[in-house]
Amino acid sequence: MAGSTFGTIFKITTWGESHGAALGVVVDGCPAGLVLNEENIQTFLDRRKPGVTKFATQRKEADSVEILSGVFEGKTTGTPISMLVRNTSQRSADYSEIASYYRPGHADYTFDQKYGFRDYRGGGRSSGRETIGRVAAGAIASKLLEQLGISVTAYTYAIGDIEINMENFDLNEARNNHTGMPDREAAEKAAAYLQECMKNLDSAGGVVACSVKNMPSGIGEPVFEKLDANLAKAILSIGAVKAFEIGDGTMAAKSKGSINNDCFCMKNGAVIKTTNHAGGVLGGISDGSEILLKAYFKPTPSIFQEQETVKRNGENITVQIKGRHDPIIVPRAVVVVEAMTAITILDMLLQNMTARLDNIQTFYNNIG
Repeated sequence: MAGSTFGTIFKITTWGESHGAALGVVVDGCPAGLVLNEENIQTFLDRRKPGVTKFATQRKEADSVEILSGVFEGKTTGTPISMLVRNTSQRSADYSEIASYYRPGHADYTFDQKYGFRDYRGGGRSSGRETIGRVAAGAIASKLLEQLGISVTAYTYAIGDIEINMENFDLNEARNNHTGMPDREAAEKAAAYLQECMKNLDSAGGVVACSVKNMPSGIGEPVFEKLDANLAKAILSIGAVKAFEIGDGTMAAKSKGSINNDCFCMKNGAVIKTTNHAGGVLGGISDGSEILLKAYFKPTPSIFQEQETVKRNGENITVQIKGRHDPIIVPRAVVVVEAMTAITILDMLLQNMTARLDNIQTFYNNIG
């Protein structure tokens, strides 16, 4: 199967299935000398693991990570880092019934059309558990970015039509409630909305926002390898993401040039923008201001209402899905958006090191 590798220099390859023995990732291109241990990775994985909140699937998995290679005496060696998370709570029998039909909203039909075969146990490679590898790799990318003073922070921006008020922004609140919203009032409204969805055997969608601070200017390419284009690909590769925005996003289409343009000025000897409608990227290249993006997630397709579908043999049927499913994906997807953003940003920073001759000369002239 192609398409499980992402990145150019900082390159990740995820592997494993929802109900297989394990899932994991191989990270290549991580520089030697980064202090790294399993606890650094586990902190990120704990933010996405199931069974933690009342709005997450009650599948109980510890999602304990094992680092198999690429780290020696607490530091990265510069060789491939392989990480593994074992599946311990598979209930494949919950999915045996769906082997013969296609679940509405899932990739069952398209996967079958592509390969003529599918792992029906929880979706196989199309399962949300595939993101374990992304998050583990993102933990490393985030730690490397920290060494450069760059921070990547994601949070729930909206659930259904309930949006946060940025005036109430409190990241600690986001990390300590069931919705991932950094606004207590909005989180309480969203929780009530989700309870209603669950009562009606339904699910909800929402929006994850992500911010990258202290990003240097000049990162990204002007044509096909634009920074925003690569961020879009990274975010849209996450299962259930249906739209991507950067800066003002779709609102820019309703704006005017006199409003949408970000004017420049000098401050403390540096060029800055007076506004940030562009979201930190101009012409595919970072402009030094905060990068702001949003990922729009569809409602969880696994709902407990009766739905119409077809069997593989073409028979029309009505089904009612069973098993353990999230009524909303968004809160657990926050760290996935953060991880994919960090991986993309780091990879493009590494690629940028050879963009200018003077940078290469400076590097090699300083080697003793």
